[in-house]
Amino acid sequence: MLGLGLRQLQEALNRRADNIQREFTRLGDEVEVVNAKLVEADGEARKPFLEQQRQLRQKQQIIAEEINMWRERARSVTQTRNQTALRALLDELKLSEDEGVRQAVARTLLILDSPDEAMAAQELERQPDQQRTPAGRLLERARTEYDLRLSDNAARIRAANEFANRPGIPQDDAALAELEAAIEDPDALVRELSTVTVIQILRFRAMRVADLDASHEAVQALARMQAPQVVPALAEVLGSPRTGYVPDENDELQETSNTRSRMVALLRLVEWHTAEARSAVQGVRYDKETEIAKAASHALEVFPEPWTGPLKRTAKD
Repeated sequence: MLGLGLRQLQEALNRRADNIQREFTRLGDEVEVVNAKLVEADGEARKPFLEQQRQLRQKQQIIAEEINMWRERARSVTQTRNQTALRALLDELKLSEDEGVRQAVARTLLILDSPDEAMAAQELERQPDQQRTPAGRLLERARTEYDLRLSDNAARIRAANEFANRPGIPQDDAALAELEAAIEDPDALVRELSTVTVIQILRFRAMRVADLDASHEAVQALARMQAPQVVPALAEVLGSPRTGYVPDENDELQETSNTRSRMVALLRLVEWHTAEARSAVQGVRYDKETEIAKAASHALEVFPEPWTGPLKRTAKD
């Protein structure tokens, strides 16, 4: 079992090196751009490009050394001859800033210190998928799938959108609760995927549910979220007047508008105070709903300067 743990750790270390390699490649592209400018420049005009070239190559050298360090660590994991040396290496690696590396180190230490507990955890991981909830399977993917562990968040956004649009998921309160709990997960990538998925589920409820009371609850939940990824969803709510139904005192459905939800979105966008939020508020200055138009105009008058960040600390309510 220790061999499996070491192989998983080796894979995590190589993934770390792969991620750094991408930065090396990006710098290489920048060097090519500078080289092209050098060819076109003459005399004194070449000096700034030469300096830029020198700095980029210096950065590449530093990154190359870091890549080699992580590759060497990955090789040494399976070549360490005794537990004392292995533990020394693990003690060094558990301080890594890479969440995936730290998790792999923790699993390996668990195998060394508590093999029975590690075996039980492995058996749990082997449970058939049907014994896990849909949200649980998504979270497990966030912990284990290579594409979802990359620094580029495109795969996580795609996975969140696909999950939120599965039939029945937007109405599944249990799935939403499980994902909301995972927003506090110690793994940063699990937190990100959970956050984006929750936003997409709430966005669906806010925009497509005919029951405007339920829709309003979703908008309020979006407004309480502290992640900046929520801004586009709030902007969509603000810019989308629609009608739906709410029960009256006799529990009879009455048609009404989503103005109160749009107002919640508007006020929260003002608090987020980003360029995207400002653009959304500008878009409703002449809204057909007078109170929306007045509130938007007032916000832009009070804050005429560029919006560059939250007005207040986005602490939890």
